[in-house]
Amino acid sequence: MNQEELIKYCKQKDRNAQSLLYERYKGLLYNISLKYCTSKEEAQDNLQDAFLEIYKNIRKYKNQGSFEGWMKRITIYKAIKKYKKSIKTNTNIDNINLHNEINVDEDYLSKIPLEIILKCIQELPDRYRLVFSLYQLDDYNHNEISKLLSISVGTSKSNLFRAKKLLKDKITQYQNFDA
Repeated sequence: MNQEELIKYCKQKDRNAQSLLYERYKGLLYNISLKYCTSKEEAQDNLQDAFLEIYKNIRKYKNQGSFEGWMKRITIYKAIKKYKKSIKTNTNIDNINLHNEINVDEDYLSKIPLEIILKCIQELPDRYRLVFSLYQLDDYNHNEISKLLSISVGTSKSNLFRAKKLLKDKITQYQNFDA
């Protein structure tokens, strides 16, 4: 079944089509969830929530733009919504000097298994992980991130800087441990 037919049958709430849609896109959306969640279990929960949202709102998809992109946005927004619910108080992060760029030896970085890099990203504090993933991995800009996470542009930049610093430290630890 091609994508257009799959969408059509999912809009008709056909269970077989929904199952096929899940099987076809679960890997892609799970990998996206892993970038925004702190564990595989949380990513799996986010994946399930995202698919429920996709099934519920598939009638709103008008066959304009990328269907995968539409599903990716839903998956990301579900993770962000869960993060926002978990925040009890809105903490203000002081801006820091962002002029010092964090550099990592990309040759060495390419030798680190993807699972290790993903684990390092998952271990970041929530606000850093979300900003890092949105900015570095999914090409959102700081204005978009500030609106999504209800933070200032300066806080977004600060969180990205801190996320990169923490990741560099974690990768350096891995490098030292691996040596």
